[in-house]
Amino acid sequence: MQNTSSTNAALILPGGGARGAYQVGVLKAINELTSKRSNPFPVICGTSAGAINAAVLASHAHEFSIGVERLDHFWRSMYCARVYRTDAWTVLKSGMRFAATLLSGGLIRTNPKAFLDNTPLRFFMQGALNLEVIKTALDTGSLRGVAVTASGYTSASAVSYYQAVDEVKSWARTRRKGQPARLNVQHLLASAALPILFPAERIGNEYFGDGGMRMVAPLSPAIHLGADKILVVGTRDEKPDAAPQSPTQYPSAGEIGGYLMDTIFMDTLNADLARMRRINKTLALVPEEKRQQTGMKHIESLVIKPSRDLRHVTRAHVHEIPRSVQILLRTLGGWGRDWRMASYLLFESAYCGELIDLGYADGMRAEADIVRFLQS
Repeated sequence: MQNTSSTNAALILPGGGARGAYQVGVLKAINELTSKRSNPFPVICGTSAGAINAAVLASHAHEFSIGVERLDHFWRSMYCARVYRTDAWTVLKSGMRFAATLLSGGLIRTNPKAFLDNTPLRFFMQGALNLEVIKTALDTGSLRGVAVTASGYTSASAVSYYQAVDEVKSWARTRRKGQPARLNVQHLLASAALPILFPAERIGNEYFGDGGMRMVAPLSPAIHLGADKILVVGTRDEKPDAAPQSPTQYPSAGEIGGYLMDTIFMDTLNADLARMRRINKTLALVPEEKRQQTGMKHIESLVIKPSRDLRHVTRAHVHEIPRSVQILLRTLGGWGRDWRMASYLLFESAYCGELIDLGYADGMRAEADIVRFLQS
């Protein structure tokens, strides 16, 4: 069904590994609060796990509810071995390669690619996703544009691969650009390649990793695709941790890695949202005639984020992680004390299901804000 909204509402789905299941719960709430058929988001942008969610929604833009149902089934039937190989030999072999490279002083010519092998996810998405229908959604007016972002390891730039209506033009800014593409599984794997954990994906002549690493302006792809208002579904609560009352242990490599992932996925997005709100306030002080001369416009935003610290949810489900991956996390120091890294790798149905339920509850609590946002 064609989108009949007079504005271009954008949906932004940032990364978060297994935390991406939370976004599905919020989408279920949105689906209940809006039309069961029409797509409320002509513009859809995603990064990392959010890129996969965005691609599924875009390929079902003709009937939003079906896309949400597909995502719900996908995440509730999730298990780690569907995303990465969990057999002991594969995980051990990856660890040994890193150790051998370190001990050889760099004499080994073949560098290890990553700690985990995400080949299962590639095969699964190749069989489960039909991204060819995105073009149909664009042609019928169900969709204006979809973008997924990846980070180039050689160019050191964020590339937003987008598929959109003809009037959307490519863009280039410092360390980031928008490039038209016929989206495929390679783009999704590149965007979701968590650094060190998952292997980089080659697109053209360059290897790409997680899109959050270099994206200093996460809202920009949606704006370039024509968004007038933006709804963000985050994957982290924003309550600060209490300052320690006594000296703490030195952080492990796993804790630092989890901390960096938190930074990659949400900190730059929050900074960009704050910047956009400041611009909105400034524009409100400028007379309409002069405002039009700037080429800038007021963009409304709404952020839905977890009402609970997802590390607490992780703690209740860590026993579901395959034994081989538990050993890897223990080796890296990502087991116990701080469950950040585990929260990104816990692709198990019970954990994902609880995140979906939490997202749904948070979405329904924000009913008034969501309805107001979509109707404005």
